[in-house]
Amino acid sequence: MNTIEESLRAIAERVKSHSSTMATEEAVKTAVVLPFLRALGYDVFDPTEVVPEFIADAVGKKEKRSTTQSRWMGRSGY
Repeated sequence: MNTIEESLRAIAERVKSHSSTMATEEAVKTAVVLPFLRALGYDVFDPTEVVPEFIADAVGKKEKRSTTQSRWMGRSGY
């Protein structure tokens, strides 16, 4: 099993190698965001831990943005 440091290095290398080909939000989510959340210990396939396309309503903003959200509740050590 990889350590978090190894996982983050692999993600960083992937970004360096493929940043020019990651042209869509979905490509970035698949290549960077989901592996990053997994490196932090989240089960990206568990909807109680990671909520895809969560609508984030920023205070003072008139628009809502969609984002992948990981739930921090009940997590320790981060």
